[in-house]
Amino acid sequence: MARPPSRRPGINRRAQYSLFASYVVALVGAAIGLLLVVVAIFDPTGFAALRVAAAEVSRPASVTMKGMVSGVSSIDEVLAAYWQAGSQNVGLRRQVEADRNRIIESKAIAQENLRLKKLLKLVDEDSSDLLTARLIASSASSARRFARLNAGAWQGVRPGMPVRAPEGLIGRIHITTPNSADVLLLTDTSNIVPVRRASDNIPAISTGLGDGSVEIRALTAGRNPFKPGDLLVTSGIGGVYQPNIPLAVVVRAEGEIAYGVPLANPARVDAVVVERVFEEAVTRPGPAAPAVAAGAEAETSGGNAAAP
Repeated sequence: MARPPSRRPGINRRAQYSLFASYVVALVGAAIGLLLVVVAIFDPTGFAALRVAAAEVSRPASVTMKGMVSGVSSIDEVLAAYWQAGSQNVGLRRQVEADRNRIIESKAIAQENLRLKKLLKLVDEDSSDLLTARLIASSASSARRFARLNAGAWQGVRPGMPVRAPEGLIGRIHITTPNSADVLLLTDTSNIVPVRRASDNIPAISTGLGDGSVEIRALTAGRNPFKPGDLLVTSGIGGVYQPNIPLAVVVRAEGEIAYGVPLANPARVDAVVVERVFEEAVTRPGPAAPAVAAGAEAETSGGNAAAP
């Protein structure tokens, strides 16, 4: 069996000094580590200060090493981007062209909408809106379909006034209190609304079913003219709801009855508009009407007096 080599450095002074230095470094490191453990246990504040000082001293080296690691790790991405630069430029150019076309189309649509608003003047000349309010609650009873409005008699709300949302008709005011009102929803069994099909003006009657849907019955004799997808709007008959308010869309037809779903869901609607009754909004006299009537009456009286 071979004799194990000796760990002695022999007579080489450099090897002896290196071995001695390594022992000294190991002992000093162990002593420093033990000292840091003692400081961390008995003087946490001082240990925190030492840790902060060590972090500040090692910060430049950490930043340099981080930059070197990031640079080395991103070499493959840089090479891939350089290799695919041509195809990426072509794709970006096509995307820019498509975006430019969409911007031109959106500007054209905006101009068309502005022109139509100026022609129709629906917003500026519509005097049927009374106020804007919020739906704050709904009825807990399943037999009737009500919603609570945070405006009442003190704000000018009266029973019978229509309530609509941007999506369509919600219902009408049923009962008012000083600062709140109950809205009878379209899906209530006692809410009957005259409607028509938007495409060809076929008249019908919409009645709530109490389950979130409405029943549509055509007023014309013969087979059921409605089919899934038909849009129903108010007809204005009866003088309560103004015409052309979106109401529901037909989902199925069975025999002489069609079933639809309201376009405005009260559970998802926050702000609503309370409108005046359509008949009152149409027949309400303007501010100049009394003066004109008084002038006409004066002329008639004067003519009658001068006739004899």
